[in-house]
Order: sequence, then structure tokens, then C-alpha cells
Amino acid sequence: MQYGIFSVSDVTRDPVSGETPSEAERIKAIATIAEKTEEVGMDVFAIGEHHNPPFVSSAPTTLLANIAARTKKLIVTTSTTLITTNDPVRIAEEYAMLQHLADGRMDLMLGRGNTAPVYPWFGQDIRQGLQLALENYNLLHRLWREDVVDWEGNFRTPLQGFTSTPRPLDDVPPFVWHGSIRSPEIAEQAAYYGNGFFANNIFWPKEHFKRLIEFYRQRYEHHGHGTKQEAIVGLGGQAYIAKNSQDAIREFRPYFDNSPVYGGGPSLEDYLKMTPLSVGSPQEIIDKTLTFRETFGDYQRQLFLMDHSGLPQKDVLHQLDLLGDEVIPVLRKENAARQATGTPDAPTHASLVKAKYGDEAPRQPKPNANRGDNVTGSSPYQDSDLDSPVAYPSL
Repeated sequence: MQYGIFSVSDVTRDPVSGETPSEAERIKAIATIAEKTEEVGMDVFAIGEHHNPPFVSSAPTTLLANIAARTKKLIVTTSTTLITTNDPVRIAEEYAMLQHLADGRMDLMLGRGNTAPVYPWFGQDIRQGLQLALENYNLLHRLWREDVVDWEGNFRTPLQGFTSTPRPLDDVPPFVWHGSIRSPEIAEQAAYYGNGFFANNIFWPKEHFKRLIEFYRQRYEHHGHGTKQEAIVGLGGQAYIAKNSQDAIREFRPYFDNSPVYGGGPSLEDYLKMTPLSVGSPQEIIDKTLTFRETFGDYQRQLFLMDHSGLPQKDVLHQLDLLGDEVIPVLRKENAARQATGTPDAPTHASLVKAKYGDEAPRQPKPNANRGDNVTGSSPYQDSDLDSPVAYPSL
């Protein structure tokens, strides 16, 4: 089981101090939180993609590359990359580059996003969101697996003889999770390709997500990727921890009540009853998180949201100390003891390389450096012409 932190990158006024960080302060704080995630012994840090205030994570690969350079073991990922409004060619290029820079310590989660105005900002129609998600991922899947792609679809210009560069590290594409909070079609997409399914179950009752996850498991088996037990599932969650429950509730309440995510809805007490939100002592966080396995079955990745709603950086870092010191070690031990035989680990670059090549050395693609265009894949000049001035008419 992998444990980690995900951030939505909101810049929110602290309702206790009244202070609001600048964008520069918030961006640097996110990088520091990621470093702390590794320091306290967790495995994964994820950042969302947003293009509207009050969020700042509009360029996730830039931020994640910086975090990868600051860390040694941490897996960097997204939560989520917008498969609907990003060009799949750019996703293929940018995340393959991140894969190289991170030495394979990355994967990504794809989703439609939940901000309606983002579609017209990037020239798309939200009414076609599901079709965009399906078509764009089909192209991305091919771009990472075929050295030369001919492709035609409904939402972007055709490709003829196109090679996405850089090629994936070791010729092994990054592992993909498909994130969804409502759409069985996305669960089906994840199952069809044998990818992971991430249910960000922080808002709605568990019964809703239980249906989605069970559907994904059934379809994963149907498509021949393994048994339902071997399907790759990730879950979201949110926690606020203090030494005792009373202090946790008292400290967290103003952040909950004024949150751009939770504020104005059901009460904190109702959220605690109805959703995976966990606020309490370390043991209470442990007990509630262990119920996720009882509800959804064995799963591979658990991410916690802890840095939103204006909670100051120093408090977030303290939360990570409590999570890493007192919660995660117990969760690792308890989930390992309860895990059914045949449950796979979360895929990593190393495990995917091993699965593809065994003990053989992985393939290292080397595209032709002298190719002249991305249509025919051939150079316009003969080798004998390369020393001639006429071969370079612009010189």
C-alpha cells in the first residue's frame, strides 16, 4: 500500500489569523509540504490541475519536476491531469519528460475536472466532456506505445507519421490512474486499458463509491487483466489530527466552516458521519481509515488532503509529523496483516520494467536525430549533403 498527500493548491484566507498567502508563498509552501511528505516516510505526493483562482497549480509538470529534484524516493503524480482540455500530444510529451527527470518516480491521474468554465477557456465544450476523455486517452495511450502514429479523431487535427518525444523512459509508459467521483464510463475506461481507478471519496457517502469501485473491478476482470482482487484501486481522504478528539474538532472547525470546498454545506459533524473526513486523535484517524478497506476491499494507494482551506504551512507540517509518526506506520502494519492473498502492490516504474523485460536490459529508444520532419520521418538531406552550405539555406 502506498500512502501520500494530495493538494488542490488553493490560496485561501486563514480564518483564524486573517492572513492570506501570496501565490509565491503558496507555491513554495506546496514544494516544502512535498519534501516533508517524503521526510515523514510517505510514498506519494500529488498535485491537482486548476486554471482558475483561488488555485495556483496550472502547470503541474513544472511543479512536480521541481519536487522530484528536491526528493530521492517520493513518487510524484497528479490529482488530476485534465484529459479533456489538454492536448493529448502535449500530455504525452510533458509527462514523458517528467518521467525522465524523475528517473521513473512518477505516474499520473487523468480526469475530466469539475470546473465548468475551463472547457471554453481551452476551446472545448463541456457537453462533450465524456467523449473528449475517451478519445483523448485513446490517443495518449497510443502515443506512448507506438513509435510512429497515424491517427484521426473528432476533437483535434489528424496525425500522420507522428512520433512523440521524448519516448517513455525504458520504453515503459507512465502508469495511469483514471480519477472519477461520478462516472461509470471512466471506471469502464480504466478497466478496459488495465489501468488504475482512483475514487476521490472525500465528498459523498461511501455507498456511491462502493458501486463505482465494484463496477471497475468487475470490468477489469471481464477485460482479461486479472481477477477483481488484482484490480488497482486508489482512494482519497482528508484528515486533521490532534492529540485528542476535542482539540482536533475545535482547531479544525473554523477551517471547515470557511472552506471553499466544504463551507456552506452540511455541518462538520454531519460530514464526519457521512463521508471519509477524519478529524480526531491519531487512533481515530487510524480506525476510520481502516474502515475504507472493509468497505471497498484491498486497495493500493491512499492519499490524504491536509493543506487546504487556509490552514497555515506550519500547521500542515505539524499534521504531516503526526500522520507520519503515529498514523501511517500503524496503517501499514494493519492493512498488510488484513490483506487478502493475491493482492498486488501499486505499480511503480521499476515493477513495470520488470514485468516487461524480466532480467533483460530495457529498450532505450533512440529516435533518428537527423530526421527532417514529423510527417514522413525522413531527413530532407542526404548524409553527403550535411557538410554543404546548400543543405542549410538559412545560413
